[in-house]
Amino acid sequence: MNYLAHLFLSENTPEARIGNLMGDFVKSASLATYPAPMRRGIILHRKIDAYTDSHPIFQTSRQRISSVRRRYAGILIDIFYDHFLAIHWSDFSPQNLPDFAQSIYSSLQTYQGILPESLKQIIPGMIKDDWLTSYRDLQGIQYALERVSRRIRHENDLASALDELESSYAALEADFLTFFPDLSTDVHLQIETMVTTASLC
Repeated sequence: MNYLAHLFLSENTPEARIGNLMGDFVKSASLATYPAPMRRGIILHRKIDAYTDSHPIFQTSRQRISSVRRRYAGILIDIFYDHFLAIHWSDFSPQNLPDFAQSIYSSLQTYQGILPESLKQIIPGMIKDDWLTSYRDLQGIQYALERVSRRIRHENDLASALDELESSYAALEADFLTFFPDLSTDVHLQIETMVTTASLC
């Protein structure tokens, strides 16, 4: 899953949400340097990714990507699912998306001093261009694809991959709407287990 989904699925505290966002930016060896809620967020991020990658509906979505871009199918579906989460946001959250996004940006600024440098570097652009809300629009997804394309060191054509979403839009949307409740249920169980375990320590 991509940024918006990880943040939404997190335990509902600023530290846990920032930890969930940090999952791709920190190594396991450095976990002990972060507060417990942040550590749980990082661990949950990895559990979300593992569940997602093994889910048959996510695998079906991956197969909808054309053979020429299949090697990037996981990255593309992560981003496309954020689009569907954004446009169906009110089905999953009582808080509107712009308010949720602003709360995340505020937390990122509050905890900026302890964030990994690689995450810290993207925060100004994330806030300035309002990445989380922009996922609602295809142009926002286009910008996200361009950002990912630049981060990959070898040559790729992800910047022109919006057509993968457009050509299978209805099918991918149906995949997401079937998959996301399954993921949400699993995540809630994971959070309950981690919080209970932490309270017993």
